[in-house]
Amino acid sequence: MADNYISTETEKGKINISEDVIAVMVGAAITEVEGVDGLANAVGNDILEFIGKRTLSKGVKVTLQDDHITIDVLIMVTFGCVITDVAKKVQNSVAGAIEAMTGLSPTVNIHVSGVTFPKNK
Repeated sequence: MADNYISTETEKGKINISEDVIAVMVGAAITEVEGVDGLANAVGNDILEFIGKRTLSKGVKVTLQDDHITIDVLIMVTFGCVITDVAKKVQNSVAGAIEAMTGLSPTVNIHVSGVTFPKNK
């Protein structure tokens, strides 16, 4: 994802936003939603977390097709929460954050890849 950009033309020139930047915005928006226990790990992110390099973009895929952004988000939901309610809140949070920060209106697909349970102490 590192070399892909979302581009927009203005009267003063071109604006390019890295897909990685969009993914980090998505990760930050998700942290504010109650019931989300985190983004699902993509291959390689477990290793990064093990060595102390955490990323907010894991579990986020950004695609641009015909000047439209589609964002796929893989989340883990906390046990006991209503999954559809949490997913809708994540969709609204992500769409709102991207619209507010970029002016672009994305399609947001939520994929619930697991449920987490409280750890016994």
